[in-house]
Amino acid sequence: MASCLLAMIYLAFISLGLPDSLLGSAWPSMYPNLGAGVSWAGIVSMIIAAGTIVSSLASDRLTRTLGTGRVTAFSVLMTAAALLGFSFSSSFWMLCLCAIPYGLGAGSVDAALNNFVALHYPARHMSWLHCMWGIGASVGPMIMGWAITGGLRWNGGYQIIAVIQIILTALLFLTLPLWKMAPAPILDTASDTAKAAVTEANNSTTGATADKSGNNAVSAAADASGNHPAAERLTFFQILRRRGIKEVLICFFCYSAMEGAAGMWAASYCTIERGITAEQAAQWASLFYLGITAGRFICGFITLKFNDRNMIRIGQVTAAIGLICVILPLGNAVLLAGLILIGCGCAPIYPSIIHETPANFGRELSQAVIGIQMAAAYTGTCLIPPLFGMIAEHASFALYPYFLGIILLLMILMSEKLHLTLQRARRHRRS
Repeated sequence: MASCLLAMIYLAFISLGLPDSLLGSAWPSMYPNLGAGVSWAGIVSMIIAAGTIVSSLASDRLTRTLGTGRVTAFSVLMTAAALLGFSFSSSFWMLCLCAIPYGLGAGSVDAALNNFVALHYPARHMSWLHCMWGIGASVGPMIMGWAITGGLRWNGGYQIIAVIQIILTALLFLTLPLWKMAPAPILDTASDTAKAAVTEANNSTTGATADKSGNNAVSAAADASGNHPAAERLTFFQILRRRGIKEVLICFFCYSAMEGAAGMWAASYCTIERGITAEQAAQWASLFYLGITAGRFICGFITLKFNDRNMIRIGQVTAAIGLICVILPLGNAVLLAGLILIGCGCAPIYPSIIHETPANFGRELSQAVIGIQMAAAYTGTCLIPPLFGMIAEHASFALYPYFLGIILLLMILMSEKLHLTLQRARRHRRS
C-alpha cells in the first residue's frame, strides 16, 4: 500500500507539470487569435503566479485542516476546471479569468506534496518526484504541438490536457484512504546529528522543554540553523527572522525566475531571434523541460553519492554551461544542446533545496517554511517572465541568455551564503 501511495504522489506531480509549460509553447499561436500582444503572456503568467502565492502561504493551514490527500485532490480538480476554461476562451480577458483558479489550485498542492515527501522519503524520491513533474511539463508542449499541427488548434491542446487532469482527479479521490498508510517521518543522519547537537546545547543552558503531556519536546521544535526552539506555529514575520530564511527565499525566487523565463520565452526566442518556425519552436521548447526531466531521473541515483548542497552546485554549473551554448553563434544544434543543458542544470536545484528544508529549519516548521518558499518561488515566476517579455519587446530577444545568466549568478551567491550561515550557526551551537 505504501508503494501505491508513492505512485499516486508521482501521478499528482505529473498533473502539476502538464499545464505548466503549455502557455509558453502555445503562445505564438494563441496571441494572434486572441488579439493580444506578444508580451501579454506575462500578464496571464502573473495572474497564475499570484494565485499560487496566495495558496502557498495558506498551505500550512489547509494541510493541517484537510490533510495532504484532500488538498491534492481538490487542487487538481480546480486546475482541470481552469484548463477547460482556457480551451473555451475566445478573448484575452477570459484567459485571465480562468488563470485565477488555475493558480489557486497549483500552490497548495505543490507545498503540501513537497513537504510530505521531504519528511517521509529519502532524497532520491524528491528528485524522482520532480522528474514526474518534468514528464508532465515535457509531454504538455508535445501534446500542444501535435494539436496545433494536427488541426485541433491550441484550444484542442488545452482540452486534451484538461481531460487527463480530470482522470487524475478521479484517481486521487478514489485513493484518499492510502494517505493514512504513509511511512513514518525520516531525516538523514547528518540532519539528525545536527538537530541533536542543537537540542543538547539548548538543554544545557535552558533545561528541557516539556510538551503538554510532560514529555521533552525540544528535539521536535529546535532546528539545525542555531535558532532557539520554536512554538508549533509561528507567524509569517517570525519565520522570516530565522537564520537563513532570507537567503533561501532569494534562492527560490531566482530559481523559479530563471526556470519560468527560460521556459516561457524559449519558443519565442527561437522563433523571433533564431528564425525557427512557430510549430518547430513549440516542440523545441519541450526540450528544455525534457532536460529537467532526464536530469531529475539521473539525479535520483546521484543523490546516493552527493548531498543536497553539492547537487545544487552541480546543477548551477550545468545551467551556466547551457547558457554559454545558447549565447554562442554556432548553429541550431548547439542552441538545442544549450536548452537541454539549462534544463539539466535546473534539475537538481529545486528538489535539493526543498529536501534539505527540514534539516535546515526543523521538522515542525518544514510545512510553513516550504509554503513560504513556494510563495517566493511563485513570486519569481510572477514577476520575472513578464519583465523579460517587456524588455524583449522594447529591446531585443537576443538578451534572453544574458538575462538568465544574471539571475543564475544571484542564485549562486545566495545559495553559498545560505549554507555558510547555517554552518556558522551549527558551529556556534556546538562550541
